[in-house]
Amino acid sequence: MNVIETEIPGVNILEIDVFPDDRGFFCETYQERRYHSNGISAKFVQDNQSYSKKGVIRGLHFQSEHPQGKLVMVAVGEIFDVAVDIREKSPTYGKWVGVFLSDKNYRQLYVPEGFAHGFCVISAYALVQYKCTDFYDPTDTGGIIWNDPDIQIDWPIRNPIVSSRDKKLKSFKEYLKR
Repeated sequence: MNVIETEIPGVNILEIDVFPDDRGFFCETYQERRYHSNGISAKFVQDNQSYSKKGVIRGLHFQSEHPQGKLVMVAVGEIFDVAVDIREKSPTYGKWVGVFLSDKNYRQLYVPEGFAHGFCVISAYALVQYKCTDFYDPTDTGGIIWNDPDIQIDWPIRNPIVSSRDKKLKSFKEYLKR
């Protein structure tokens, strides 16, 4: 496994070992000892999966009281995955990292607790899987609008498909006023 550090410490791109042959391929998408030895010692308690069509943006979501770290990968398709630092005392507060993840590059993105997370689908559709360090709590959900003018995420799509819930998310400045 190769770990690539991003501009935001703790947000890492992981390139897992893949073993192809004439039948297809095999890989371990998670192996606790290997991840721990590479600095990711999070305890995962929940696995999620989402299916979305091309042009969909999901996020930017977070939980405040029960923050979730996430290990994100794509089983089918391609996404642009984004993590926004919302840790108030962090030197990278309000900064974002975006990474292309696909079923061809086998990359994963580790997003630690304290980040808003979202992605957009680049391919015809995508099956996204992610492990979480805390349970989903419907009473603790928050978010920042996908096209926030202060964060200025350079999404690789135009005219995205966004849920009615995500269209009502607050701006980063409104999040700051909480």
